Amino acid sequence: MLLRNKKTGDIHLGKWNGLGGKLAPGETPEECVIREVKEESGLTIYEPSLRGVLTFPQFDKDEDWYVFVFVADRFSGTLISCDEGQLEWIENSKLFELNLWAGDYYFLSALTEGSFFSGKFVYKNKLLIDHELVIHHTSY
Repeated sequence: MLLRNKKTGDIHLGKWNGLGGKLAPGETPEECVIREVKEESGLTIYEPSLRGVLTFPQFDKDEDWYVFVFVADRFSGTLISCDEGQLEWIENSKLFELNLWAGDYYFLSALTEGSFFSGKFVYKNKLLIDHELVIHHTSY
């Protein structure tokens, strides 16, 4: 996990987030997560597994954000310093003790249970005002 604590003006300042970022032109979501994890952590992940798709309407400056949530169990490399914040290994059982966005608690529950999910999280002034989460009961 990444504690976003290094950039002033960061919409995520003070929050814990998973690693990731915006798709580059022509990139698949899988290519993006592999690249972003490498850039932010120094680690190369293998066979990332798509576990959820999230929508955040007008999340930042009236931009809609679409998020692909992946997990990866295999990786190589050495952890580096990240210019966006403090990286830390967090046990799944400790995730809910972190300062997360309010909506994260909903989809992280589905993620830790192994379910595929999709959802919409509506924030106004950084406060969660509405959400919906659909759990797709699929076996892996």
